[in-house]
Amino acid sequence: MATNLFDLTGKIALVTGASRGIGEAIAKLLAEQGAHVLVSSRKIDGCQAVADAINDAGGKAEALPCHIGNMQDIEQVFQHIRAQYGKLDILVNNAATNPYFGHILDTDLGAFQKTVDVNIRGYFYMSVEAGKLMRENGGGCIVNTASINALQPGVGQGIYSITKAAVVNMTKAFAKECAQFNIRVNALLPGLTKTKFAGALFSHDEIYQTAIGHIPMHRHAEPEEMAGTVLYLVSDAGSYTNGECVVVDGGLTACGGL
Repeated sequence: MATNLFDLTGKIALVTGASRGIGEAIAKLLAEQGAHVLVSSRKIDGCQAVADAINDAGGKAEALPCHIGNMQDIEQVFQHIRAQYGKLDILVNNAATNPYFGHILDTDLGAFQKTVDVNIRGYFYMSVEAGKLMRENGGGCIVNTASINALQPGVGQGIYSITKAAVVNMTKAFAKECAQFNIRVNALLPGLTKTKFAGALFSHDEIYQTAIGHIPMHRHAEPEEMAGTVLYLVSDAGSYTNGECVVVDGGLTACGGL
């Protein structure tokens, strides 16, 4: 009898930044594979729309608002998960922020702090709380959405790139220390993907054309093209994959990047 290595039936999955873009695509794919998905983002309306779409398609989902830059929000989310489900099998840290686009020397303190609070502190404490719950229940999987900017800083994206480099090292640190609890931790490093979050890049035609010119596939990615990698990482298909940072960029970094 064939085994479905991607079957997530009975799994509880929390996806942050899931109201649109890559997070929405991930949430919908995990639900298609049988997971009960907790659709999370800052605003309930966007979360509810995605959760409704999943439920209407025959899946299982709940909207769960959370601003990961707010420690109280993180605490409340995990209190809810403990009370409602008693476990968490999958965490996808996908919510992120990039409030500043411009020369690194002009980065103001507010933009710096917001980027660090969400992209580093938020990911760290979401992983800590998820990891504690996973440890209590025999294991789980965490996937962090980083960026190819972690490997080579993006133009005008200094502090964002720095935080995404931290996410790569964070992924490896959690993977190393949590494997003993049957918790696997990996990262997705997307390349140029058509999302509202990446709107600044798409609105600067010169930067966009330069990027496309360096990508061997000569196109940008759609959010759905990132979701399959996450499915592999959180499923039995990736059962021996731990501490990996998987680049999905159409071959850009293979050619030396921008």
